[in-house]
Amino acid sequence: MADQRVAVVGYDPAWPDRFAEQRPLVEELLWPWLAGPVEHIGSTAVPGLRAKPVIDMLAPVSSLVSAQAAVPVLAQAGWLFWPDDPCRHYRLWFLRPSPEARTHHLHLIEAGHAHAAALVAFRDALRADGGLCREYADLKDRLAQQHPGNRNAYTNAKSSFVAQALRRAGIEP
Repeated sequence: MADQRVAVVGYDPAWPDRFAEQRPLVEELLWPWLAGPVEHIGSTAVPGLRAKPVIDMLAPVSSLVSAQAAVPVLAQAGWLFWPDDPCRHYRLWFLRPSPEARTHHLHLIEAGHAHAAALVAFRDALRADGGLCREYADLKDRLAQQHPGNRNAYTNAKSSFVAQALRRAGIEP
């Protein structure tokens, strides 16, 4: 299956609106499993930060096991479930509309899980620290040039930076 190339672009002020358009729809679809509001996470949730133009959404669920029943519900609404996600032990991961033309990612993670807390904490650290945000943008630019055709390599290469930022925020990744 073809996949979208890694391309980091300048911040788009429409990104929060693209999240806001999907949020109520996702919350309506997931209401039986949700344990809290759907959040805008990732680089598109950080004003001014260059990013891949894909909106990341975190849906905290009460139980990952029971949320398996949401897979066909989301599929009916155009979300593509990724069963081979290497992080499947702690999340259900979806994208839309297709791997080669992504606009949104959706992460279903149990509320209170360390990975959910880390996603929100990293977003908040970037929002609060302009220097950290600039360092991260520069790293993302370099990695997008190094790994334009390999999204996993691009993401994995950011992990030590993310872990260091989380530790500075008092969270052990």
